[in-house]
Amino acid sequence: MISLAVLVLLAAAGYRGTQLLVHDSLLDPLRDRLIGWHEKRLDSALRTAVVTLISCVYCTGWWVSGGFLLAWLLATDSWHGVPLVVHGIEWFAVAGGAVLLNRWDDSRTDGN
Repeated sequence: MISLAVLVLLAAAGYRGTQLLVHDSLLDPLRDRLIGWHEKRLDSALRTAVVTLISCVYCTGWWVSGGFLLAWLLATDSWHGVPLVVHGIEWFAVAGGAVLLNRWDDSRTDGN
């Protein structure tokens, strides 16, 4: 099982990765192209799912957190010898930490 320090690290990485994919202007051109692609066929379930994924911090955060956790487990050779359910619980913990950071960030005032 991952330590509390690793959980915090992965939650922070999940938060930042989610912000990059959902909100940061760096990826605006890609998001705009995907939204335009979706608008050409609004009845497409696949296109709707892709646009939902890239616009929802909860959806994106779940998969980004899972990706960071998987990368960590494989890089540290921690994948083997642990029941799969433990890794599932770790995934919920990392994604939960990341979404708490997103919620905290959304609740802050700009100060302007």
